[in-house]
Amino acid sequence: MSGLRILVPVKRVIDYAIKPRINKAQTGVETAGVKHSLNPFDELSIEEAVRLRERKGPIKVEDILALSAGGPKCPDVLRTAMAMGADRAFHIDVPEKGDGGPEPLTIAKMLQAVVKEQNVNLVLLGKQAIDGDQGQTGQMLAGLLGWPQTTQASKVEIKDEAGTVEVTHEVDGGVETLRAKLPMVITTDLRLNEPRYASLPNIMKAKKKPLEKKTLADLGVEDTRRLKTLKVTEPPPRKGGGKVEDVDGLVGKLKELGAL
Repeated sequence: MSGLRILVPVKRVIDYAIKPRINKAQTGVETAGVKHSLNPFDELSIEEAVRLRERKGPIKVEDILALSAGGPKCPDVLRTAMAMGADRAFHIDVPEKGDGGPEPLTIAKMLQAVVKEQNVNLVLLGKQAIDGDQGQTGQMLAGLLGWPQTTQASKVEIKDEAGTVEVTHEVDGGVETLRAKLPMVITTDLRLNEPRYASLPNIMKAKKKPLEKKTLADLGVEDTRRLKTLKVTEPPPRKGGGKVEDVDGLVGKLKELGAL
């Protein structure tokens, strides 16, 4: 295999440290005037792509392409990705409608088109975005491409020049190690690595790296909607607990509640 050509999709989301608020129309969360940042799971993917290059393994990393779909502020997270080490970026311009953005299947079809256009042989993406928490895009993309996939990776290792990849992920009661051949799709989990901070010199260099703007139409993809959000509400407040004097009181209370 000649080299790794890695695609890393990233998403601009409400910063993980901010508590989301439901908007007045109850159609989603309030995004206006709220701090946004790079989705944490996507940070892991960028970091891992850069580390694969730095490890100088059996297959050289030729290109790291970051991609984000969204409104005019998406380039902010793409510049962050390039400051961390991505070589170039695509901004897929999708008008913001306050509806959470394109659905996972639309994003998967968009990524499929980019993979074919750019001759990508490895897709590293976060296992989920922390806004929608759907966790579907990676699996759908692998299905569309007909590629092997591993999910929630905590370790990624290129084993040989033939493109054999070993991926470790956590399962109930332990860890599981899977082996597959490139091309493939890998979704990342929190224990994979510790993302680096973008240094000021790298932030300045990122401003000079190529950032290309495209549309879904350029990729032959329609923003088809199959799901409709009916209502978004806060979870009901938790009721406070009660106190009992002794074991008999506890048993009596449990019987009263129908637990015994």
